[in-house]
Amino acid sequence: MCVHPRARLVRQGRDPPLTVHHLNQLLLVCSLVLLVAAAAVRISSRSGLPSLLVYLGIGVLMGQDGVGNIHFDNAELTQVIGYAALVVILAEGGLGTKWKEIKPVLPAATALALAGVAVSVGVTAASAHYLTGLEWRQALIIGAVVSSTDAAAVFSVLRKIPLPARVTGTLEAESGFNDAPVVIMVVAFSAAGPVEHWYVLLGEIALELAIGAAVGLSVGWLGSWALRHVALPASGLYPIAVMAIAVTAYAAGALAHGSGFLGVYLASMVLGNAKLPHWPATRGFADGLGWIAQIGMFVLLGLLVTPHELGDDVAPALVIGLVLTVIARPLSVVACLVPFRVPWQEQTLMSWAGLRGAVPIILATIPMVNGVDGSRRIFNIVFVLVVVYTLVQGPTLPWLARKLRLGQGPEAADLGIESAPLERLRGHLLSVSIPEGSKMHGVEINELRLPAGAAVTLVVRDGTSFVPMPATVLRRGDELLVVATDPVRDAAERRLRAVGKGGKLAGWLGADNGGVGS
Repeated sequence: MCVHPRARLVRQGRDPPLTVHHLNQLLLVCSLVLLVAAAAVRISSRSGLPSLLVYLGIGVLMGQDGVGNIHFDNAELTQVIGYAALVVILAEGGLGTKWKEIKPVLPAATALALAGVAVSVGVTAASAHYLTGLEWRQALIIGAVVSSTDAAAVFSVLRKIPLPARVTGTLEAESGFNDAPVVIMVVAFSAAGPVEHWYVLLGEIALELAIGAAVGLSVGWLGSWALRHVALPASGLYPIAVMAIAVTAYAAGALAHGSGFLGVYLASMVLGNAKLPHWPATRGFADGLGWIAQIGMFVLLGLLVTPHELGDDVAPALVIGLVLTVIARPLSVVACLVPFRVPWQEQTLMSWAGLRGAVPIILATIPMVNGVDGSRRIFNIVFVLVVVYTLVQGPTLPWLARKLRLGQGPEAADLGIESAPLERLRGHLLSVSIPEGSKMHGVEINELRLPAGAAVTLVVRDGTSFVPMPATVLRRGDELLVVATDPVRDAAERRLRAVGKGGKLAGWLGADNGGVGS
């Protein structure tokens, strides 16, 4: 006799499948959470309170100890969604990372992401064992979990502070790189058997990083080449394609037994520096996805925690966090940056800027999923540590930068240039916006000295468009349409950016003139 599947589920005592009514309830709750979280960003930015704490607070209020009274304890689901959110966050961060800023500091950032993490894990694990009485396995897991700087926290805080490019580049690259080795260590420490040979673990870390880097760079280069040479039928497809390529790098790297997190960051960085068509739209799309990922991840982590169980773990969290912040992190920074002769002011700021966020809390779900003894206590300690020290470090970073005299004054604003390919004409249409602070203000069209094969075809000013004359003077707020043939497209864009930063004399004063003769 044939039994309907739904009837079979009900008879066996299982929950019936989701219905449209359940979907409506879920959409209502999710939309309200997003609206509250979006409003909370404005409040947090004014108060200096890190937004991640606001999102965690929303999750705690919705949880079983809050007003929502939602019972949620699914560590496996939290880990899966957290990994997916981290992929999106790393992709968004990589797309916004400028190669010219991290190229000079790449060796220093790599040293911090590898040797620095090892130093931090050792010091933090020792303090957790000897000062709080945790077993060595639990101490090593906590040391590995909290030694990774959080990409979301670093990207969101540092890009609001006018720091020297070397400091920002080093910290951003470190936060993008160090997730990979930390994940490998946490998984190894949480495995059923002991880690017998340290050199085997180091070899596995090196191999996974190499595979992840190779996959990420390859996928990023192939994807950027395809997007630059194949015109898609709609501009809205470019942001989707870019994010799909980034996620492909993660999945391909992970399936190849490499570091998918390193793969997605490197692929996104290659894409972000490839001058792809419709780039402002792509950045806006990625930024929106990044916010959704952060909000969803933090709220879910807030739901997973049970506040009334945290009491006994507050003191160990404060002790471990104090050692991590004032001993382990500064020691790793100083030890790794000695060969690079970084000034002590910058080393001090980098030591204090080792921000923790959702990544350590997500990694703390790994021992829970693997059934490690005391895994719930590990999660609680990590949660308290992240909340307390993020609350201390995040708001004080701008103050410390000012005290160390590392803040920079405002520079000439860069141009916003968007490119759309003209496939049949073998050319590109560049949309150029002249922002406040740009030195292109007051420059005549003929003083741009664009390369042969590029020309300003239209100017939009105060809602009115007109075809410019050679003597037309450009103003702030103008939007230009520049047509450039494929061979000179890059040179034309470099020249426009040079004039935006250096004015009409950019080429004569030695600034990059995009290959155009003076």
